Amino acid sequence: MRWPPYEHIFFDCDSTLTAVEGIDILAEMAGKKWRVEVLTNAAMDGKLDLADVYAKRLQAIKPTQEQIREIRRIYKRHIVEDAREVIAALQASGHQVYIISGGLAEPVAEFGVHLGVPRDHIRAVHVDYNRLAGRWWEAPPTDADAPESGCYLDYEEGALTISDGKAQIVRELLGEQHGEPEAAPGQPKVTSGRSLLIGDGSSDLLAGNAVDLFVGYGGVVERARVRQEAPVFLHTPSLAPLLLLAAGPSVGRRLQGTPHHAIFEKGVQLIQTGALSFNHDKLESKFFQAINATYQAVHSGTN
Repeated sequence: MRWPPYEHIFFDCDSTLTAVEGIDILAEMAGKKWRVEVLTNAAMDGKLDLADVYAKRLQAIKPTQEQIREIRRIYKRHIVEDAREVIAALQASGHQVYIISGGLAEPVAEFGVHLGVPRDHIRAVHVDYNRLAGRWWEAPPTDADAPESGCYLDYEEGALTISDGKAQIVRELLGEQHGEPEAAPGQPKVTSGRSLLIGDGSSDLLAGNAVDLFVGYGGVVERARVRQEAPVFLHTPSLAPLLLLAAGPSVGRRLQGTPHHAIFEKGVQLIQTGALSFNHDKLESKFFQAINATYQAVHSGTN
């Protein structure tokens, strides 16, 4: 039994590639952590639409650009286990990797590039700043290394600031990848390349309608709705098992003798100890049959 690979791999960012929520970090800086965390969790659990909380959270915090830029460093200090290694192995195997996030664009984009994701494969929410806030006249106008002093003014509303908007971004990116127009709502996807999305929240679960396989991630936060409705759910902090889901168990043969084989082996070990659960019996059977067939071929010396 063969497990076909997924050419296009979409990652959420906060609580999926990094173990923090950027908006909650900003809230803590502003002394409003509890209030904002309640809104964030309500949106991620699907109890509120993201559109209902996005503006409220930013208005409550009113972060400066310097504070938003600080999230970049915090993201990097809290990289999810094996995120960088899985992305590198996927890319080495010929897969296209993307990040789609409801987080703020500056930190998400720099963090994504840090993980090896191309800048034009990253989508997040842009914000505008009030450059006349505070003692702006004291800032050196020509010092490129001076910290940004702008204060939050507004954010760019769009697909990533509503709960069911990520699907639109997936379709747009797939269309751009193949040089084809975006599919109309309700129509088949415009690409023949199979696609997979992994994320922890309700907005990621809803975006699963735009890809061939959605994988729920509970390694940072395990959300009940995602665990119950995702076709596949990853329980471990490590993303290593995703490599086998995305590239197929046979990817181990292609990675043999490369620096990426170690992350493949780690993924196998975690799967053997229950890292994945399935809410789809046929999918589960197909996946484990593919693993067994791959290992029988390896041990018998066949290709």
